[in-house]
Order: sequence, then C-alpha cells, then structure tokens
Amino acid sequence: MKTYLFLDDFRNPDHCVSYMRLRTEDSAMYTREKWIVVKNYDEFVNYISTNGLPYLISFDHDLADEHYDQSLYLTNYDDMSKSFKEKTGLDCAKWLVDYCLDNSLKLPKFAVHSMNPVGAENISSYLKSFEQFQW
Repeated sequence: MKTYLFLDDFRNPDHCVSYMRLRTEDSAMYTREKWIVVKNYDEFVNYISTNGLPYLISFDHDLADEHYDQSLYLTNYDDMSKSFKEKTGLDCAKWLVDYCLDNSLKLPKFAVHSMNPVGAENISSYLKSFEQFQW
C-alpha cells in the first residue's frame, strides 16, 4: 500500500486541488488518496523515523505563524527566513535528504503545494538537485 504524507500546518490535502492543477498532472491525488497529515518539522521527522519513507510527500513551506508575515515577501525573503525560530518545509526537505543519505535510500516522490512562491521554489530546487545525483 502506498503512503502519502502531507506536510502543512493549516491546509488539508483537498484544499490544494484547485491550484495544484497548474503544478502537477495529477492534482486529483489530493482528493483521491488517503493522506497522513503532519503539521510541523517534529511531526514530519517523527513520522518518517517511525514509519519509514512514504511513497509521496507533499510539502508546504510556511509551518508557523511567524512564517506568514506578508512583509517578508516585500523584502529579501531568503535573508528574512534565516531569522525564523520555527522550522519550515525547507528544513524538512533538508532533513529528508540527510535521512536518505544516512540510510542509503532513494528520495520518495514529492510535490510542493506551498502558496509561498519563494519557499516552494527553494524546496523544489533543493530536492530536485539531490534527486539528480542519486544512484
């Protein structure tokens, strides 16, 4: 049985169907599949550490109230994000890559449903870069 993991502090998978049509060929998976929902970095790490890698992970970037400050989008978001106390979806992606390396595992399939364009691109780029250099 394939496991689908959804990382988001606010949304549920079915909230993503309408806008994910522009990002993936299979946006219906957000209503068709049964998802395990984790809301923050600690839940993400705990789930994978306990259960192993899922078939697919869908990432949000902003996982805490401090990440929703809209003024960040008007400045240099990458610089501002370094001051976050709470971990983001990018931190989860980095942990995932380390987990795969440490355990000689292949990166699972992934999607990025974040509404934060800079954060979404950072997660996607990071995971795609690792994916290119896997065995």
